[in-house]
Amino acid sequence: MKQVQKSHHVNIAWLGVMSLAFAAFVFNTTEFIPIALLTDIGRDFGMSAAKAGIMITIYAWVVALASLPLLLMVGNVECKRLLLFIFVIFIISHIICFFANSFTTLIIGRIGIAIAHAIFWSITAALAVRIAPVGRKSQALGIIATGTALATVLGIPIGRLIGQAIGWRFTFLCIGGLALVTLIILMRVLPKLPSQNAGSLKSLPIIFKRPALVGIFVLTAICVTAHFTAYSYIEPFAEQIAKVSSNYTTLLLLVFGGAGIVGSILFSKYNGRNPLTFLPLFIVLLTICTILLLPIASSAIALFVLSFFWGIASMCVMLALQVKVLDLASDATDVSMSIFSGIFNIGIGGGALIGNIVITKINLESVGFVGAGISIVALLLALFLFMKYKQQFLNATIPKDVVTH
Repeated sequence: MKQVQKSHHVNIAWLGVMSLAFAAFVFNTTEFIPIALLTDIGRDFGMSAAKAGIMITIYAWVVALASLPLLLMVGNVECKRLLLFIFVIFIISHIICFFANSFTTLIIGRIGIAIAHAIFWSITAALAVRIAPVGRKSQALGIIATGTALATVLGIPIGRLIGQAIGWRFTFLCIGGLALVTLIILMRVLPKLPSQNAGSLKSLPIIFKRPALVGIFVLTAICVTAHFTAYSYIEPFAEQIAKVSSNYTTLLLLVFGGAGIVGSILFSKYNGRNPLTFLPLFIVLLTICTILLLPIASSAIALFVLSFFWGIASMCVMLALQVKVLDLASDATDVSMSIFSGIFNIGIGGGALIGNIVITKINLESVGFVGAGISIVALLLALFLFMKYKQQFLNATIPKDVVTH
């Protein structure tokens, strides 16, 4: 009887993790869907796609700036109630986007979504770890990452198809509908989760007195910047430099997203077993991929293979950084993850900005080399941190998280 009850609790726990993963899918789909709809949105409001692209920048920087202050405001709210509340904001904001009669109104709706996003990603990783079965932390984070990757593989292409078929507004409405379904599921499967290790302003001095953790924050900024310096412009690079068709470019993006799922599986299996070598190894792979971007551009097949390994590398690096933050700040998870989310979005914006400067001042061909240069800096920092604070990283890694087969 006890075994049956235990099995039931484990199944419920995994259902909760899967629900959070679907929520991650919804959030990441809406974050990047404007990329696939910019031309249509710009046409609707009488502006170019480039000018409409400001909505992507605004979104990223709102998330970056709002993550920590918002979390400190709501950090003591019971987690399930908080999660449901931000989904209500998320849904209402998508309705505003659907009915937007001006670009300003659309931006207001996107800011509402960004605010929900800022809180969601500040608490989700910690929630997944809390509700996952004992000893399955990396697996739970891997499942969340799979939901994130699926946004690239399925969410963005399907959203684009909907936008092309019946209009971009209906893409936003459909995402809001998915969010409503997710809200109902989370109401049913998530247990009440009192705020735990949420932290406060008092947590900040404690967090920033941990040099290994501060080092991981800096490393996150550099890694994300390196990746997005090149990846932000993979579409124009593929079509203008590699001279592949727009359909093949879409295929490259799908392969990249699908490889992220492979990366999440590799992370769940091997990160816990190799806490000091996993991250540097995949920073090396990320560096190699960006260095090779131009040299292999003349071969469509080589570009396909590169996209696959690049997708794996980026996912493994981002997940490994995230779990390092959780390990090193287990007494203030929400605040530390809020900082992580903000830094991550600063990296997205910083990478896109650096890539834009490279294209404007040098040329499009050079974005991979500049991204690789930044990635090499990240590798050197990672090696320094893991050598100098080796024992702290080993002590922070929970042994029971390692699963043997």
